[in-house]
Amino acid sequence: MTLAMNTDTAAAAARRHRSAGRDFAGVAAIIVLAAIGYLLFPDNLALLTRIIAIALLVLSLDLVTGYCGVATLGHAALFGSGAYAAGIVSAHYGITDPLLMALAGIAGGAIAGLICGAVILRAHGLPQLVLSIALINLFHEFANKASSWTGGSDGLSGISADPVLGYFEFDLYGHTAYIFGVILLLAVFILLRLLVRSPFGMLCRGIKEDPLRIRAMGASPKAALMKMYVISGAVAGIGGALTAISTQVVGLDSLSFTLSAESLVMLVLGGTGSLFGALSGTVIFMLFEDYVSAANPFHWLTMVGALLIAVVLFAPKGLYGTAAAVLSRRKEAGE
Repeated sequence: MTLAMNTDTAAAAARRHRSAGRDFAGVAAIIVLAAIGYLLFPDNLALLTRIIAIALLVLSLDLVTGYCGVATLGHAALFGSGAYAAGIVSAHYGITDPLLMALAGIAGGAIAGLICGAVILRAHGLPQLVLSIALINLFHEFANKASSWTGGSDGLSGISADPVLGYFEFDLYGHTAYIFGVILLLAVFILLRLLVRSPFGMLCRGIKEDPLRIRAMGASPKAALMKMYVISGAVAGIGGALTAISTQVVGLDSLSFTLSAESLVMLVLGGTGSLFGALSGTVIFMLFEDYVSAANPFHWLTMVGALLIAVVLFAPKGLYGTAAAVLSRRKEAGE
């Protein structure tokens, strides 16, 4: 009995050690890649900042789709709500502190997550997709009609941001915006790693696998999914706020169905149910899209489509998910 308990304790300690190692590796990878991007593309930091903002959107989508199994094609509603919230407090209320604008984005995204979750979670499977598409169209149309607040089809302009902490001014070349975005991404990544390994994160994984068993255990799947949807909205809202702060304009494209669909494509490309997969899928897709569209402006969509077909057929778990599975099998074979 004592030997079994000691074995279980040692196994748990080993799992915690491996998880901490992966966390450290993930943070180190983000810092190293951010530094490489800063050095290699000093004149294209706007694109890298955009990648960070979209990565936050894809991370938020992974929370509800990858970890909870909720089907959605309208997640840009949360991203756009955060962008408009940050933009509105700056353009209409004169709140130009970037940290306060980020908090406004978090609040806007969380409220949108609460609204979307309350509607989408009333259905299951394909009806969820239909509801999510309806919601993104409603959010888009609402923003278009409320032109006195959002600027309508012309976009919300007049957004400005003070220097971060009063010292680091947002410059024309995007240096401060990029570093600010990297710091936000690191903070969100660390918090989400803690979240998905927490009992609440394990509960959400269990709901995805077998909601009936979770309900039989006395837990409420819908309540847990609603909480995750609000958290997801807050994360997406940070990405939207970063877009508003860095570009100083918010357009209706931040609430588009196209952005929602592309974010789902990026998640599938990297691998669902993995924060690392969400990040890698975003970076690969956006850099590949930027490169091929510049190299071949007339047929770049064909090349992007070919890449996605190849990944789905030959790496169904996504690029990161498939690579991780191969490495795990080789490690087990070596042992």
